[in-house]
Amino acid sequence: MRLVKSKIEAKTGEGFATLLPEEPEDMWHAYNLIQENDRVTAKAVRRVTKTSESGSTSSQRIQLSLSISVTATDFDVGSGQLHVSGKIASENEHVKMGQHHTLDLELNRAFTLHKADGWDSVALEQLKEAISTERRAELWAVVLGEGIANICIITEHQTILRQRVEVAVPRKRRGGVDGHTKGMDRFFATTLATLLRHVDVGNAASARHDRTLPLLLASPGFVAQAFLQYVKAEATRTASKPLHALLPSVIVAHASSAHVHALSDVLASPAITTKLSDTKYARETALMDRFTTLVRLDDGRAWYGPREVERAVDKGGVGRGGGVLMINNALFRAQNVHERRRWVALVDRVRDVEGGEVRVFSSLHESGKRLEGLGNVAAILTYPIEDLDEEDDAPMEDGEDGEMVI
Repeated sequence: MRLVKSKIEAKTGEGFATLLPEEPEDMWHAYNLIQENDRVTAKAVRRVTKTSESGSTSSQRIQLSLSISVTATDFDVGSGQLHVSGKIASENEHVKMGQHHTLDLELNRAFTLHKADGWDSVALEQLKEAISTERRAELWAVVLGEGIANICIITEHQTILRQRVEVAVPRKRRGGVDGHTKGMDRFFATTLATLLRHVDVGNAASARHDRTLPLLLASPGFVAQAFLQYVKAEATRTASKPLHALLPSVIVAHASSAHVHALSDVLASPAITTKLSDTKYARETALMDRFTTLVRLDDGRAWYGPREVERAVDKGGVGRGGGVLMINNALFRAQNVHERRRWVALVDRVRDVEGGEVRVFSSLHESGKRLEGLGNVAAILTYPIEDLDEEDDAPMEDGEDGEMVI
């Protein structure tokens, strides 16, 4: 995402930012930045009807700049398309205030964002992350079965299925011509050709940062290993430089199935986590594993749920010396302004006042989904605190002498 222009007051958070999405990942950042009641201005095509003096009408589609007050957003993860709906917030000769319109935000088309309640600390952090020039793709992954391959790219914020490959492979038969072997060769050839069309884009981008993205091959049984052997054979046969460059980054792992959701277990494996230790995904997975271990120990150092975590912060338990607040970015998309401010304030307090660490998880990663099952917020404490899950004190009742007793 490229920052075209911005003017944001440091004290009040008032102002705007004009952004230019340049790659599909940028649409995810735009989705997180744009909230209900924010004002978005962008180029749009709208059908305009005109009535002549004689009473006849004519309509035509024209391009104009529209500013809307956001009422809803719709983000398609697979296609990377972002649709922003709202009411016209700035009248012109073609549209009137209050009319509805949906802006289709696209790559290489700038938009301007005004935050309804100002740019708070979380929004500013999201903006900073969105315009970061560092490469965000962290890992390519292919989950295979016999005749099925799901080619994915894992970024800091989401797992994207780039393409699914399906090739009919005959079953193994005793005697005769082995159609199964020929079918698997066709499947491997199709999968490799498809993979290279996508990975070439990734390698070209990552070359700017002198970093080759790892390639994870995972499958039940020995399909992934067989595919790797096929790739090595093709690299030797064709003397292909792209294939030879790809081989050192390949990691083979066992998966429970050929479906994309099997990646969560693969990436949680200690052997894989060690090899991918420099990726944000692996760091979040390792942090969630550590948290789960502490929960099992039940020693008062790990708590989850809104009330329990807020109580832990109130008692100073999520501060310097190891305190970690884990919070799902879904909470910052709350339509209720007070609810969003509640979590922004918690993040600010842990980070700026208590000196603890804050990790914002992506709701589109498996680690974020695990956190969602814990109430979207959890914490590892600096020191044990007991009974954070107990109910508030029982209400007081009248005593015989009229005094209140507990």
